[in-house]
Amino acid sequence: MKFQELEPKVKAIVADANDSRDEKLKNICQLLQDHIEYYNWVGFYFRNGDKEELVLGPYVGAATDHTVIPFGKGICGQVAVSNQNFVVPDVKAQDNYIACSLTVKSEIVVPLFVNGVNIGQIDIDSHVLDPFTAADERFLEFVNQEVAQLF
Repeated sequence: MKFQELEPKVKAIVADANDSRDEKLKNICQLLQDHIEYYNWVGFYFRNGDKEELVLGPYVGAATDHTVIPFGKGICGQVAVSNQNFVVPDVKAQDNYIACSLTVKSEIVVPLFVNGVNIGQIDIDSHVLDPFTAADERFLEFVNQEVAQLF
């Protein structure tokens, strides 16, 4: 399914008055994993109050031990500090990568802003080397703009 076809589905999930915020986030994760073949793990991390750490929010994919990530550590921790998208074509080539699984080959992390403040991020792991393009970045920015309405 093309990104443009997924956009109205993301909007519908966000607008669904019957689901809680966490249910909506999980439904978005499931939608992306189900319809983008190289999105093998999809989840959200959020800033833990005033602490300089991220906590794992709703996700789909293999279980992870990385439920708390300090700012600056790993790809997610770097995005929490830089406030910029981070695309990793090959996780083995990254010095500051936190290994989640031997099957993960690449990762993309896009920050989530509410009123100009980085409150978290969407994190995608792939079992494919270098699958992410600028189109993935734009689409995930769109997803986060929609998700920001929930906060």
